[in-house]
Amino acid sequence: MSTPSHARLEAGADSGTDSGTASGTATGARSATAAAPALPQGSLVPPPARNGPDFAALDALRAVGALCVLTTHVAFWSGDYTGNGFWGTLLARLDVGVALFFVLSGFLLARPWLAATADRRPTPATPDYLWKRFLRIAPLYVVTAALALAFVRSNADLSWGDRIATLLMLDTFRSPLLPGGLTHMWSLAVEVTFYLALPALMVALLGRRRVRAARGLRPARVLVGIAALVVVTAWWHLDGAARVSPHTDGAPLQWLPAYLSWFALGLLLALAHVLHERGAWERLTAPLVALGRQPGSCWALAAGLLLVAATPVAGPSMLDAPTPGQSLTKSLLYAVVGLLVVVTGVFADPTSRYARVLSHPSARRLGWISFGIFCLHLPLLHLVMWATPWELFEGHGVPLWLLTLALSLVAAEVSYRLVERPAMRLRGLVGSRSASRPGSRTPSGPATSSPTSGTSIR
Repeated sequence: MSTPSHARLEAGADSGTDSGTASGTATGARSATAAAPALPQGSLVPPPARNGPDFAALDALRAVGALCVLTTHVAFWSGDYTGNGFWGTLLARLDVGVALFFVLSGFLLARPWLAATADRRPTPATPDYLWKRFLRIAPLYVVTAALALAFVRSNADLSWGDRIATLLMLDTFRSPLLPGGLTHMWSLAVEVTFYLALPALMVALLGRRRVRAARGLRPARVLVGIAALVVVTAWWHLDGAARVSPHTDGAPLQWLPAYLSWFALGLLLALAHVLHERGAWERLTAPLVALGRQPGSCWALAAGLLLVAATPVAGPSMLDAPTPGQSLTKSLLYAVVGLLVVVTGVFADPTSRYARVLSHPSARRLGWISFGIFCLHLPLLHLVMWATPWELFEGHGVPLWLLTLALSLVAAEVSYRLVERPAMRLRGLVGSRSASRPGSRTPSGPATSSPTSGTSIR
């Protein structure tokens, strides 16, 4: 795939990477998700309300993705891509943080539908789901976009039409060039497209409401659908994007079809977790559970695949376009890296040191504010370069990283308190459908989770 993170070099020199968890018993699965230590009362702003399982370790893994994205941007701006050989290319490949985001979203968003269908309960109401997604993404995105459009100098000549398209998150459908300070938002546009497509995708994988109520979850059908999503991504990289490109001014390799395989692996983890909770399909769940209980091996394998991605087989690290084969290779390598990292949070042994570290309140805190880190770090990088004597591509990588990180953490904390949390308090404006409305069936298996996701997405 053409590396969306480096699809352009504008006047202010934005790079556009983005962004921005083997026993077959239900008891074992539930204990793995409820292992988070109690949060200190009054010391932290609480996260959005949860009424499903609390995948505590996934909060920290979301923060890992955000920090990867921040680091690869700083490395590009400081010139560390080109000045450090293989190490520089490896820094470029930290855009793999986007894959972590997408696998996490696939898992956390699909799981409520799968769990409800398995228990023959009502699935999430689409208006309720879409309203919550809007509140989670739109307020901080609009604030970030408004700041970048107003203060990044390279955006001064944008027309009102361009500005409105940016606020509506339509840039990648109109042009491969995103506004200064917002080039990382291509991935958020992909994620929002997935949000919109998910209800229809769940109908395709699970059947219509009456079918779901009568037959429950059919894992084989879901697995076929997951495989089909991977095939669509492969076709898009090898042929589909090239067919569409002559008919659009946008950037087809920054559209959802190019990344369906990343979301699909999140769906696979969601299916495995739901089945594992219910002691079903152990031939599928047991290997993934065993893998997730070995985080050291998972991270080692992920690091090895990232090293492979830093070789020419995954294409160039700068602005040159890869071949279709290189584009697909990079996409598939990133998909597996995302799976290997996220599975350690989904099936973490709650008694392990790994789970305790990821579930620590400080680690989770970084996860709660990670969307702010993702959104705001690139406009802040513009600010740092404007306020210091440092020049683009002329080094100072470590101090540039430290300063950008510090400012991003502060800005993310402020935005979490003043924008994200107040927005999420509006969720009740669109009523949730009761999981036990008259005439609905109660779960036939062990009590598991409620139909909504426990961990907030990004």
